[in-house]
Amino acid sequence: MALRGKPLLATNNTNLGTDVFQVGNISWKQFNVKTSPKPVLVFAPTVEGTYPVILFCHGYAISNRYYSKLLGHIASHGFIVVAPQLFTLNMPMLGVCEVKFAEKVASWIAKGLQPKINENIQQNVKAKLDTLVLAGHSKGGKTVFALAIDQAKTNLKFSALIGIDPVAGPGKGILTGQAQSFNINMPVLVIGTGLGPEPSNCSPVSCAPEGRNYVEFFNESKPPCALFVTKDYGHMDMLDEDTQGLRSRLLKCMCKNGIGPKDLMIRTLGGLVVAFLKDYLYNQKKDFQAILDDPNLAPAKLEDPDFYP
Repeated sequence: MALRGKPLLATNNTNLGTDVFQVGNISWKQFNVKTSPKPVLVFAPTVEGTYPVILFCHGYAISNRYYSKLLGHIASHGFIVVAPQLFTLNMPMLGVCEVKFAEKVASWIAKGLQPKINENIQQNVKAKLDTLVLAGHSKGGKTVFALAIDQAKTNLKFSALIGIDPVAGPGKGILTGQAQSFNINMPVLVIGTGLGPEPSNCSPVSCAPEGRNYVEFFNESKPPCALFVTKDYGHMDMLDEDTQGLRSRLLKCMCKNGIGPKDLMIRTLGGLVVAFLKDYLYNQKKDFQAILDDPNLAPAKLEDPDFYP
């Protein structure tokens, strides 16, 4: 896998740790909304304040409920997460349809989210709608990249883009094979998995095949962009460990999984997202720079990061 070089910024950082990898001190609540263009789960702080909003798109045939621990971790650090169910679990859609529905949910957020927060939490919790962040896992990662590329065709404005082990379809879709070819003018964070490109015991086909996985999404992004890879974990290891039912078991079987505790993976992903957004939304650089300087701060083992400021 050929990656760009990594001109990391040298610092004299003396941090011995960072609390973004621990659950935050902001209480939050999860609630459903069925009146948006697609059903959504909302994870929102219950403490008075104004919070940035993240639109999170799920992976192929995955329930948005399966990400509750990851999204709750992020919410506990002062973010509102809106997680739509873009397609029914029995009928996955073509990628272009998912992008259109994600766009409709993003438009709904601008007008429909705050009334639902007022109804389900309190009126003193405000959504900061001028800093809408795009995030997604697997096929949902590809969806948010496509939505970011299409931003110029809409009236929507996004402030940052996060792909968690993003995967393009068999035809590669938005991938061009050209370095820095994505027409995306916002900070980009890509998080890959070390085991994602490997086949599992249940399937000869990997869940994040080489040639259309996180490597290409990072290489085709313009600076500022960062890449982290969780070395010993797989494509589905960020899902809640206690999910039940046949679908959950099949999803976890189809992809090669790490043998370490899933909590370490979830806290690592949540911490990376929080640190990245604190840096680029609030100019609070300490946590993100500390992780760049010393990836061993993360609960799960990270490969050396790539970072283009």
